[in-house]
Amino acid sequence: MTDNNLGSFSSGPRYAQLAKTLFNEIKSGKYAVGDLLPTEFELCAQFGASRFTVREAFKQLVQQGLIVRQPGVGSRVISRESSTQYTQTMSGITDLRQYASETTLDVLKANLVEINDDVARMLGVSLGETWLHIEGTRSLENQTLPICLTEVYVAPRFRSISGVSGPLTQPIYQMLEEQFDCKIKTVHQEIQAVNLTAVMAKKLDVPARTCGLWIARRYMDERDELVEMAISIHPSGRFSYRESFRRDWQIKTGK
Repeated sequence: MTDNNLGSFSSGPRYAQLAKTLFNEIKSGKYAVGDLLPTEFELCAQFGASRFTVREAFKQLVQQGLIVRQPGVGSRVISRESSTQYTQTMSGITDLRQYASETTLDVLKANLVEINDDVARMLGVSLGETWLHIEGTRSLENQTLPICLTEVYVAPRFRSISGVSGPLTQPIYQMLEEQFDCKIKTVHQEIQAVNLTAVMAKKLDVPARTCGLWIARRYMDERDELVEMAISIHPSGRFSYRESFRRDWQIKTGK
């Protein structure tokens, strides 16, 4: 890897210096692909750094596609080469919060809309209901091009939510939980391959008909009622999706 790749890490802050050190150690082979990095506590002791500094350094390594963080497991090296695309690793709802904190949603528009027939079918609600509709782009701190277009529909009973303007690094579902004392119990996810329309392509600065991923997430409360639906459209080359499955049956061995 050339020195140009080192520039993928922002310079200056202490967490960026720590990220670059860990990057160099991964590159040199001190930590091989498949190895776990030291824990946050261990790195705090090694570098005399705060947990915030270590977490921000880990965030940069995740954004560069070098490691994945898995609750209860640790931070595992997955590559010695940095990547320009964002990789999302999913093993539970908590990872959605991490995704929002590692990226920024730049809200372009937030207004009340009367649901038309097509959207009503998509949401599974009655025609004519008035939902809060939020549009924006999601981006990484060190990249100029957005990683996706985002469209969010918030149920009428929560449409007075505050704080959904400007750059957001907090998940909207978490804001709903805090402001309305509701609890998200289940998230249903659907992924489709799509070709970007000319309008989408222009916003993402890619050629029309570029291949992409359409990801829709339906956030359900404890009564199994729809609270929020978020749709993200990612152009190819700027996003990858990784999910882990754990075996939940017993393996019988012969004696």
